[in-house]
Amino acid sequence: MEAVILEVVGKLPAGKSASSEEVARAADPEGWRRVTGHVRATARGLARQGRLTILRHGKPANPEQFKGVYRLRLPTDNERDLALAATAAAQVAPIEVEAETPEA
Repeated sequence: MEAVILEVVGKLPAGKSASSEEVARAADPEGWRRVTGHVRATARGLARQGRLTILRHGKPANPEQFKGVYRLRLPTDNERDLALAATAAAQVAPIEVEAETPEA
């Protein structure tokens, strides 16, 4: 699915986006509705890697939190850098654990 997504958005003029339906139809013209969930999941992974931008209402969306209708496009250099920084920060974020208090 990654290859299909990157092929579809790679053919678009700079700054233009594709709908998830366009990608799903490119992957499976007859059964495209069955693959829409796979398109969404794969797009999230590509966005986390900084290889794709997910758009909601024409603006970049957080791949972890977006809902509803979305579009896909290649990221700008700035969007790629931000996505990679966010992923790196999430990987090194300390896990907070509440210390148990000894009972008297």
